[in-house]
Amino acid sequence: MLDFTVNLTSLGFEAGLSERERELVYLRSRSAGLTVSGCAHAVLAYELISLLRKKVNAENNCTAEAHLSVGILGGGHMGKQLAMALLHSSSLKPRHINISTKRPETLEEYSNMGVECYFDNIRLAKWADVLFLCILPSHLPQVCTDIRCHLRSCCLVYSFTSAVPLNRLALLLDHSFLIKPQYEFVACDDVTTSWLLHNQVTAALKDTEVISASVPLSMNGGLFLDQRWVSAVLYCLLNICTAEKLSSGMTLQLLNGLFKTKTLTYHSFVNSSASDLNNPDDLFPWINLVDAQTKDTALTDLVSRDKGLRDCISVMYYNVFFKT
Repeated sequence: MLDFTVNLTSLGFEAGLSERERELVYLRSRSAGLTVSGCAHAVLAYELISLLRKKVNAENNCTAEAHLSVGILGGGHMGKQLAMALLHSSSLKPRHINISTKRPETLEEYSNMGVECYFDNIRLAKWADVLFLCILPSHLPQVCTDIRCHLRSCCLVYSFTSAVPLNRLALLLDHSFLIKPQYEFVACDDVTTSWLLHNQVTAALKDTEVISASVPLSMNGGLFLDQRWVSAVLYCLLNICTAEKLSSGMTLQLLNGLFKTKTLTYHSFVNSSASDLNNPDDLFPWINLVDAQTKDTALTDLVSRDKGLRDCISVMYYNVFFKT
């Protein structure tokens, strides 16, 4: 269908705005950038966990289907965008997603696709292997009170609630297997170039320019992602192997295979002070992801200085969205 409003500036978003209002238009780009990047990075985290789960099952000679149960808590704008991003840009099947929201009747589009939608946060918390929090900061205290006693220790909680500090969130949930990306705005000549190219996140994630701008280790377009997010995701993968009782030697083999590198060693994850545990038959210690995102770690240092590893992670990111 033809869009008859194309090139009609009188019908454009900025038509009728005052000079003062025009000065704030850049906030649209920032908002779009946060939404697109947030969804893209969540898709990457899911895909890495899913791929590792398959490798772990193969190692354990498990013939059952390897899938993750993904819960999205919150059916507002962010929850809907994330659900669509996961459905269209990852290997996740609709039957493996549940959404809990106060108004499940507004998610008919998702229900028709096979996503189960309801209003029962406790049920969602008990069911999910990965739980995405897409709720307003004002709703967080009550939601955390509802679900904190029902989260399994190995359930990864991934938060989009940006206004609440990570340590505060961990305290509210009484849960440390938690990832919260921290984005910052940085000076940029033109922040609108990439983020406003598309009206929908799903379309944006098919655009090479957008994906290039959102690469976690080298973001551009006016956004910066705290590099400890990458370390937290890698430590999350490590913990998954530990939970499955895999030896440190096998864990390293799987993780190096996942990223097609030979860089990762025992000391990549554990400080040298713990070198007495360096036995390939031993398990890695369980890593507190809150500490991994608030303190410098051995892995943070490695990722920051090893260009080869950074390149491997970036290649994996591209491959998630542009299957080779």
